[in-house]
Amino acid sequence: MTESNNIVDIKYQQTGAATAVNPLGMREMQAMAYEHRDKRFLLIKAPPASGKSRALMFIALDKLQHQGLRRVVVAVPEKSIGRSFQDTNLTDGGFFADWRVSAYYNLTDVKDEHDKKGRFLRFFQQHRAQILICAHATLRNAMKELEDEAFNDTLLAIDEFHHTSADANSNLGDVVRRVMNHSTGHIVAMTGSYFRGDGIPVLRAEDEARFFPVTYNYYQQLNGYRYLKNLVLGYHFYHGSYLDHIGEVLDTRKKTIIHIPSVNARSSTGMGKYAETDEIMKIIGTVHHRDTYTGVYYVRTADGRLLKVADLVEDDPRERSMVQGYLQQMKTKDDMDIIIALGTAKEGFDWQWCEMCLTVGVRGSLTEVIQIIGRCTRDSEGKETARFVNLIAMPEAGQAEVKVAVNDFLKAITASLLMEQVMAPSWNFKTVKDEDDGKDRAHTLVVEGLKPLSSVKTRTIVESQLDDLKAAILQDDMVVRALSGSTRAETITQHLIPKVIRERYPELSDDEVEEVRQRVLLDTIVKGNDIVNDRGEPIVIGSDEDRESEGTRMIKIANRFVNIDQLSINLIDGINPFQRAYEVISKSVDAKTLKIIQDTIAEQKYDMTLEQAILLFKGPLKEYVATHDGRVPPVDDPDPKVRELAIALEKIKNQKRRVMSGLDVEV
Repeated sequence: MTESNNIVDIKYQQTGAATAVNPLGMREMQAMAYEHRDKRFLLIKAPPASGKSRALMFIALDKLQHQGLRRVVVAVPEKSIGRSFQDTNLTDGGFFADWRVSAYYNLTDVKDEHDKKGRFLRFFQQHRAQILICAHATLRNAMKELEDEAFNDTLLAIDEFHHTSADANSNLGDVVRRVMNHSTGHIVAMTGSYFRGDGIPVLRAEDEARFFPVTYNYYQQLNGYRYLKNLVLGYHFYHGSYLDHIGEVLDTRKKTIIHIPSVNARSSTGMGKYAETDEIMKIIGTVHHRDTYTGVYYVRTADGRLLKVADLVEDDPRERSMVQGYLQQMKTKDDMDIIIALGTAKEGFDWQWCEMCLTVGVRGSLTEVIQIIGRCTRDSEGKETARFVNLIAMPEAGQAEVKVAVNDFLKAITASLLMEQVMAPSWNFKTVKDEDDGKDRAHTLVVEGLKPLSSVKTRTIVESQLDDLKAAILQDDMVVRALSGSTRAETITQHLIPKVIRERYPELSDDEVEEVRQRVLLDTIVKGNDIVNDRGEPIVIGSDEDRESEGTRMIKIANRFVNIDQLSINLIDGINPFQRAYEVISKSVDAKTLKIIQDTIAEQKYDMTLEQAILLFKGPLKEYVATHDGRVPPVDDPDPKVRELAIALEKIKNQKRRVMSGLDVEV
């Protein structure tokens, strides 16, 4: 068993800006969004817990009272999220109206499950109620019987907008296109991560261009909290069954959500989800009783504490609705201690007292990771640290599906790197000729050779879509292979990254691709670093110390200190932006497992058939071994012909493992 590694550990300043309210009762992000309330198509991209649901309330009420719209339809991915849009007093904070939802048209209320589609359709035929709340599924089903024109003068608000897809078979995406193109309806799209794990765009390029983006990043939110001052992302690697090791990282004194793996996941024990849930209950303590009215378990720990535990793995509709109903009504910190879930309690699930998310197995997409982490990053009195821990199984040397195990590793490390990027302060990069724009000088760098942003499109990408672009880059197959650290930096920076940019934004010219490429590189390499003096001590640009240290201000890049006044694109182009990923892997796994990862990545770089490997094995490889005192060729040899021999050997060794495991036929 290896120790747990904190890959990200960021401290925030607790400025209070994110939670402070203006005279209308709006928090920082909500005021940003409200400023653009007159836009017909508005995309609000902000982290979980930043207040997107209330931002929608402010905008929707303005559209109803001042912009001539007649009704509002709010669609959420699952019923439990509907509580975020329940009746809210906004006039108490200075706004001109309160948010009121008729119980009959709150189709996410688990106490009233009858005739949802019928009530949805009747909503468009009446004139008294103005607001309806429903699940994405209800919206999709009801729209099959509704004409597009029904959405005239209607605001459609879609929460967790990344569930939409540009794919022709996406029903939710089709609803969006129908409202946009065949009605006078407005749309407010809200998401914490405008990125889908399957690589399909959320919107077609021509549709996306019609949305006005409002972006509020993780750093702005977390740095502006009152109570939360520290975020830790950790990875805990284990051998064997996760149930034998989960007790090592589960702290029953912390308010915790445990996400167990899917029954089809590699990390599943094979016992079944109910048996795994029972075992986790035993690890927590001894079940004292279960409340017959709420479905909540009361579990006695070894030291005598009585904890409230919710089981969201249960599939029985009655039992599940009973527990969900209780969770929707929680009012105090003492109402719940631990939640065990599988596919729920992720997107939009609001439990402000949650301190820790413990997730078993590698998640399928970066979006899912971001959503899970968002469950514990809500600001709450008495909560100074939020922690995400991912339990990951190490691949065994004799394991047949080594490639799958390695991919799991890379997904986990990639996710952690992305989170490190989006949760650190952003940098402003300027050309030598740019005028001072008054932005945060402490995080502004002048870069020699930097191309100025020449179009609205490139400026929009850099200012509001850079994190999503980096997520796409980090999930690209060819880039993942480059994580080994042995790929030439210029290959990554000048070929792989531009390739992904062109695929994501095919309408960009070559010059525009270069403008975006440079800023992706700068942001990836520089982000998270402090400006230091020649003694390695942090300084702030613009401070007295900064002025006294003129000419000695340094930033650490690629393990060496560089004078920030000499930063250039030529320097950046020669650095592997993913070297840190390889360093993280090296620190987080044992030497034996790291060797498996190195060799498997190296094998994937070459498009070599088994037949080609056998020919090399029988000829040049044997000659090499004979002339080098029995030593095998290293995969990092500077001679490409020697590296090819090393890959051939690794290919044959992997094939032998598969044959011995009965997964392949010997050639």
